[in-house]
Amino acid sequence: MIDDRHAPGSRPLSTTKLIITDDHPLFRGALKGAIEAFMPGAVVREANGLDELGRLLADERDVDLVLLDLTMPGVQGFSGLIYLRAQFPEVPIVIVSATEEATVIRRAVEFGASGFIPKSLDIEGIGNAIRTVLSGDIWAPPDIDLDTAEDREIIDLVRRIGRLTPQQMRVLMMLSEGLLNKQIAYELNVSEATVKAHVSAILQKLGVDSRTQAVIAASRIGATSRSLAGSN
Repeated sequence: MIDDRHAPGSRPLSTTKLIITDDHPLFRGALKGAIEAFMPGAVVREANGLDELGRLLADERDVDLVLLDLTMPGVQGFSGLIYLRAQFPEVPIVIVSATEEATVIRRAVEFGASGFIPKSLDIEGIGNAIRTVLSGDIWAPPDIDLDTAEDREIIDLVRRIGRLTPQQMRVLMMLSEGLLNKQIAYELNVSEATVKAHVSAILQKLGVDSRTQAVIAASRIGATSRSLAGSN
């Protein structure tokens, strides 16, 4: 299945630039070594979290691919993926996760991931998956049917979450952690009035009446929940 939104440029694989984002340095190192083995000459950067990844992407806009763990400090479920797809829509993102649940894989792709690589995959499989994505395809485990229909209400909710701006997604992530408006304002270095405006926009886009309902709605599809916390 081809998705032109995520198709990279025509740069040779030997000069491809990738960023591995995972809070476990041993896994990052192992994956980096594997990539450098099957893609000699590739430039592989490492980020230990979403903030560091954001800084790298802001400084190096010629990144060809991001490999992203679903669960890291400050990132739960699909929140990091949704944020990055909105903030850096031109950069393909592949999820690398310990989970192999079909629903999680399908939703990751629905939220804009260019692929989903289980951490149990062997080195050759990881290499094939990355090459597939760099060629412009979407890659998922062969036993996963990406076209399997989900509940209509869930599909609609996925689309509503996907309409949030990067800043609105950050606010929703913080709401899910129980932060108050003044705490969110401090973390984002904005006024409380700005945070209130973001919250109002989030409620409108999600079709809910309160911040509690917004967090519950997002949690239903793992967008900000801790349901994947054991998937590292």
